[in-house]
Amino acid sequence: MEVDTEKLALTGMLPEEISATLNLAPYQGKQIFRWLHAKKIFDFERMSDLPKAVRATLQEQCVAAQLELVEMQESPRTGTRKALLRLPDEETVESVLIRDRDRVTLCLSSQVGCPLKCDFCATGLAGYKRNLTPAEIVEQALYLLQSEPLDGRTPNIVFMGMGEPFRNYDAVIKSIHLLMAPEGLGIGARKITVSTAGDAKGIERFADEDWQVRLSVSMHAANNELRSKLVPLNRKYPIERLREAIDHYVGRTGRQITFEWTLLQDVNDSLQDAEELAAFMGGLKATVNLIPWNPVHGLPYSPPSRARCEAFRDALIKRGITATLRQEKGQDIDAACGQLRRIHGEHSSKTP
Repeated sequence: MEVDTEKLALTGMLPEEISATLNLAPYQGKQIFRWLHAKKIFDFERMSDLPKAVRATLQEQCVAAQLELVEMQESPRTGTRKALLRLPDEETVESVLIRDRDRVTLCLSSQVGCPLKCDFCATGLAGYKRNLTPAEIVEQALYLLQSEPLDGRTPNIVFMGMGEPFRNYDAVIKSIHLLMAPEGLGIGARKITVSTAGDAKGIERFADEDWQVRLSVSMHAANNELRSKLVPLNRKYPIERLREAIDHYVGRTGRQITFEWTLLQDVNDSLQDAEELAAFMGGLKATVNLIPWNPVHGLPYSPPSRARCEAFRDALIKRGITATLRQEKGQDIDAACGQLRRIHGEHSSKTP
């Protein structure tokens, strides 16, 4: 699929922006937005409630969708789906749909690759290419949901795919507004989570957003020496600066945050590590998600035993901290946390 990058990317525009830019009536901007986001129709000729003259204008000046689906893999064990999508400049990005009973969660990417190079994550191995546009972020969700029967429910959205969301702040914020728009997917703010590796300035900026979108912070270590090795961003924003930003966020919003902790065997899975995390969290309104490391070829780590993971969790619980040991889904198709790498799978099922 060839995309004319000189044309307007409609999926990145709110209804009022569509009508104002194309000099249309406000209700027509809403109609176009509804076709793209709610109905996931990317063919202007199928937008049957629009006058022919409007459809002709759209065809001449706009592009309905910029991304092309290269490959869709589905886990036979869990039903997790991973999409490899081609961007207009031939770069690619991955995003994931996770099913859990009647709950659907979309894991979206915000950058092509990632500049942070966390030591245990596959995404950083691919290098960083560029930021995604709001249209490119939102279209990931539209492609993943195109054949998903939601039966009137709305999915959860987590910005935990490829990239550091706060390094592409404005585009991520715009994409959230697009995902929340009532004429489209209409996703509630509390069903959306933005995950950062600890960008302190981004956290402080996020505190000023007037909504209930959730914040997650990827910790992985609670002392500067180890965290700087695992998460190089810690060299710029060390533990003390990160806690300062988190305190600002919680004080400003009153909202609870979540800490993500990838458990690495004999690296950050000891009871001492749990004690350090509990001490860092002292006084905070927060919970912890524990994630046993998902294997990545070429990286020198291993996941701890189940017993060791449970001991870490129980140590936090004894300190009065709500902690959950996550059961990862999609490992068999390299779709679990930390495994996204923009490569073709050996066993895939392509969809149109």
